[in-house]
Amino acid sequence: MQQRQVIRVFCSMLFVALLGSCSPFSKLQKNGTQDEKYKAAVEYYKKSDWYRAGMLFEELIPVLKGSNESEMAQFYYAYTQYHQQLYSVSAQLFQRFYETFARSEKAQEAQYMYALSQYKDTPKFNLDQSNTVVATSALQDFVNAYPESEYRDECTKMILELRRRLEQKAYEKAKLYHKTSAFNIASLKSSVVTIDNFQKEFPDSQYNEELAYLKVDAQYNYAVNSLETKQKERFQDAVTFYQTLVDKYPSSSYLKTAEKMYETSLKEVERLTKLEKEREKQKQIDANRPAKVTAATNQ
Repeated sequence: MQQRQVIRVFCSMLFVALLGSCSPFSKLQKNGTQDEKYKAAVEYYKKSDWYRAGMLFEELIPVLKGSNESEMAQFYYAYTQYHQQLYSVSAQLFQRFYETFARSEKAQEAQYMYALSQYKDTPKFNLDQSNTVVATSALQDFVNAYPESEYRDECTKMILELRRRLEQKAYEKAKLYHKTSAFNIASLKSSVVTIDNFQKEFPDSQYNEELAYLKVDAQYNYAVNSLETKQKERFQDAVTFYQTLVDKYPSSSYLKTAEKMYETSLKEVERLTKLEKEREKQKQIDANRPAKVTAATNQ
């Protein structure tokens, strides 16, 4: 997404360069005074000529430090990048602005624009959601810092949207682990862990009923495919997950299928418990046998 934006801006830059090598703008860049360039940059900005305004502000910012124009030049420059859809760049510039000019009357707007830039730079739910986490945090930080801001409601809507996107991503991830678990015992374990994490992070999700069933299914199959020495504990977990499913969703359409796994798990726990007792009994017999042999020999 960012690569396409860079290509588009580069093409715009090339087009302007070809047409404007002898233009007033080119002459201004080469021979204009600092004051002339600043006034022209503001005029270009007002006309929504984001590219030319951005070029001039970028050039002016290093030489304007300490001047009255420095603050607004940086503020305007951040906006020129935002309007060219260079959101990762504008996010950095707006963040730098509100950190540098914390007492500015534009600081609140700059922090909002930082969060908005992060929001604009988020991908679709099926892609990596690292940026979405960053954007959600930025928006929440803004709401916490400015609870009475005019931007609060808009930020809240964006936060809810991004959380739904994260929820959808987490749901698809959990489903993917379950789908591949038939071919890999490690995926069975990962499926259970991922679903458990999902339930903790999104306790009110519409997907939790389905995932509660899939958790039973994954844990049951995990137990079935485990070494016998580990099966009892894993079947017991399957029983617990089933009971949780029944408690939370007593009318679930998944109960009939899950009940079969529950009943088999109970039988397996009973069988394995009996087997453990028999083995323990045999151990005691074997442990006592040498003593009996020695006693008989001494007689």
